[in-house]
Amino acid sequence: MKPTLVTLAAGLGSRYGGLKQMESFGPHGETLMDYTLHDALAAGFAKVVFVIRRGFAADFRAVVGRKVEKRVAVDYVFQEMEELPPGCAVPAARAKPWGTAHAVWCARGRVQEPFCCANADDYYGKSAFRAVAEHLLRSGTGGAGHPPEHCIVGYPILQTLSDHGGVARAICEVDEQGFLTSLLERTGVEKSGETGKYVDETGHVRFLAGNEVVSMNMMGFTLAVFPQLESGLVEFFAAQKRAPDDSECLLPMVVGKVVKNEGARVRVLPTADAWFGVTHAQDKPGAIERIRAMVERGEYPSPIWGND
Repeated sequence: MKPTLVTLAAGLGSRYGGLKQMESFGPHGETLMDYTLHDALAAGFAKVVFVIRRGFAADFRAVVGRKVEKRVAVDYVFQEMEELPPGCAVPAARAKPWGTAHAVWCARGRVQEPFCCANADDYYGKSAFRAVAEHLLRSGTGGAGHPPEHCIVGYPILQTLSDHGGVARAICEVDEQGFLTSLLERTGVEKSGETGKYVDETGHVRFLAGNEVVSMNMMGFTLAVFPQLESGLVEFFAAQKRAPDDSECLLPMVVGKVVKNEGARVRVLPTADAWFGVTHAQDKPGAIERIRAMVERGEYPSPIWGND
């Protein structure tokens, strides 16, 4: 069973200042997502599910969807504020979306096979998609002697930091067999000399060792993840009911908890690919230059989808 790609494209881009998932980065107006989709299809993904917001659905389909629809099965899911597990309710005055764990959970009715999720505004690399596809085809459905397991593509943290401000990063701890033992979300991670730093939950500045591996939301899942995500959302909303705030239920939070509390198996897949993305508006010129260089080296066709 060939895997599906779930593309998380409902973000508001508050730090960036706009809908970066539909901005042009390639020489012919390509989005970063166009390169992600090109790599996923080349790796053998047979279906794409876009998680978007209803408010820009028509524009999204015109800019991105229509090109992909000609090449692979495509479905669309709306990440709605009111789409919640039974017993959960939207707190008064809440305007901010519920985060990446909620976005993936919203796709539960459209995905019937092992799948990979990825951010729409990140570049992950060709071998990263091949590694996830191979993992899901090999072990994603389980079988005799091969229990189903999730996976995460791990990137060196220093490679993922921005020159233009702090970012959130989920730091992986891995055992000797390559399985995740903990996944801890850190916010405000920024460069500091030859390494990086962040402020922990107690307010203390912590410096990175430099060899940490992080998740960039490129994860491979079996269908077992949907009830796990729902449990994580229920727990998140219980906290919101006691003390509402503007936090989000993020994938690393839920995955870390199911590893710790439920013994879920999550293999961390190292990659030699270079990740890059656009957290801040100032990150865009660098991303454009990296795409241009790859196109000039012949790593991608130009235009990416031919003359559609």
